[in-house]
Amino acid sequence: MAKVDPFTRENITQGLIAAAEEMFLTWGRTSQSTIIYEVLDYACGLTDAKGNLIGQANGVTGFLGANTYSVISVLEKFGVENLKPGDIILTNDPFTGSGTHLCDVSAVLPIFYEGEVVAFAANKGHWNEIGGKNLGSWSTNATEIYQEGLQFPIIKIYDEGKLNEAVRDMIGANCRTPDMTLGDLYAQTASLRIAEQRVLELFEKHGKEAVLESMETYLENGRKLALQELAKMPKGTFEAESYIDANANGYDDVYIRAKVTISDDCFEIDLTGSGEQIAAPINCTKFGAASAGRIIFHALVNPDAEPNEGFYSPIKVIAPAGSVFAAVRPAPVSTNWEALAHITDLVSKALAPVMPDRVCAGQFLSIIGTILAGIEDDTKQPFVLCEPQAGGWGAGYNKDGESGLVAIDDGETFMIPAEVAEYRYPIIVEQYAFNLQGGAGKFRGGFGLIRDYRLLNSSAELTTIVSKHKYPAWGFAGGKDGSPNVVEIHYADGAEPLRGATFSNYVMHKGDLVRFISGTGGGYGNPLERPAEKVLQDVKDEFITCAIAEKDYGVVVDPETRQIHWERTQQLRGK
Repeated sequence: MAKVDPFTRENITQGLIAAAEEMFLTWGRTSQSTIIYEVLDYACGLTDAKGNLIGQANGVTGFLGANTYSVISVLEKFGVENLKPGDIILTNDPFTGSGTHLCDVSAVLPIFYEGEVVAFAANKGHWNEIGGKNLGSWSTNATEIYQEGLQFPIIKIYDEGKLNEAVRDMIGANCRTPDMTLGDLYAQTASLRIAEQRVLELFEKHGKEAVLESMETYLENGRKLALQELAKMPKGTFEAESYIDANANGYDDVYIRAKVTISDDCFEIDLTGSGEQIAAPINCTKFGAASAGRIIFHALVNPDAEPNEGFYSPIKVIAPAGSVFAAVRPAPVSTNWEALAHITDLVSKALAPVMPDRVCAGQFLSIIGTILAGIEDDTKQPFVLCEPQAGGWGAGYNKDGESGLVAIDDGETFMIPAEVAEYRYPIIVEQYAFNLQGGAGKFRGGFGLIRDYRLLNSSAELTTIVSKHKYPAWGFAGGKDGSPNVVEIHYADGAEPLRGATFSNYVMHKGDLVRFISGTGGGYGNPLERPAEKVLQDVKDEFITCAIAEKDYGVVVDPETRQIHWERTQQLRGK
């Protein structure tokens, strides 16, 4: 293979990354679902002919492994010899490579040049409706995967460029919002063709040998970068344990543990000893666990690195089959993000004592996945509001935690803007504010959010699942724990509010209000070491009260003058 000069190679690799990013933008611009075009609950990437990830444009970090595994599953089923130009394959099977839950549909397009498969374009995103027993498809009370929607067992939706009308009709017949679901399918597959066009332009411009050599070198450089960064990290084995407290289907807390072993050439996450899979949808598959490993590895090793298979090559995730982190069919997995996110939290907690300058205190962690769905009174058509909630992240060794961000496995996604939510759905957003409770520290945890939805429709069903409501975000190095995640139902008739965490198709009526209270992140460092001037500024900014300033931080602030009483403050702080 001919050697490519570094300038040409860089142009080629950046062109490949740009193709993935253009695929991402195209899908977002043409989708019909708010979960795609507002929340950005999808990801797009390119792989080489063997399924090795070359570049990925990410909304959801939980999809970091998904495109790789989806392409490999296609190769394992069809073999490269049975793929043809114009083929597009769908899969959402969590147990064979798609990796998350049935609403997350992967589409894979083989890219041919001179009669040979040279790459794959692949994307994956959340379809707002894919059938199943409940409107919105994912469910918090499912007991087996068959209740969670349509399963696509690695099937061709386009065969040599021709739409498989039987599959299309099956999708339309099994979804409650067929126009929206099929519209998202067409947007998703069209974006693959954009990426194909851009990749072929690179092959035409630079030649096959140059592009393929650039791919190989790029992956090798990613591997070298990862090993270079691993060399700087502490070596040894580090452990942490916790519980998943989502309480789905009435199951008690599920015990989980991780043993993290770091060497010069391997970053191993061993989840052996964690609880068995349960008949509730918080399980993830081994592919989801592998994606979680990529998320936390990327965050700790070098968050600025481009995602590719070479960079991820040192990762090894061990998850025994049949466990909550490697569920097997027919386990329900529709809220798999709960298990997936807790893997990242376990690794962070294990490494915090030996990497205090890289690991922040605990975050609110749960996506607080939300569905508010029903039949609209005026149009008699189904509506499905589906989104994550945002919350507080933990403080670091030199900074306060971030406020109002989505959880780690949701990545660069968003909540639906209040204006869009009110326009698209029969609700009013009555409150959108910070949750200021907990997380005291030398650097305080980021604030959670409080978001209120008042129902204007005659009825609707609420489905939501929440963990970290019994075990809030952990503080570190003397910092205080954050506050728990909570969901409340406030009734229009004035009845006593219902306070909980996980709700399954809970019927709400006109005038009822659901309040999502996401937790505050954990604090970092002794709160008494927070500069008194910073505490005073927090009081002036109304982030904390004078009472909290005194109780948690040992700073006495006069509520009328908003000035520090220095003598009493020094007494409280032992100075």
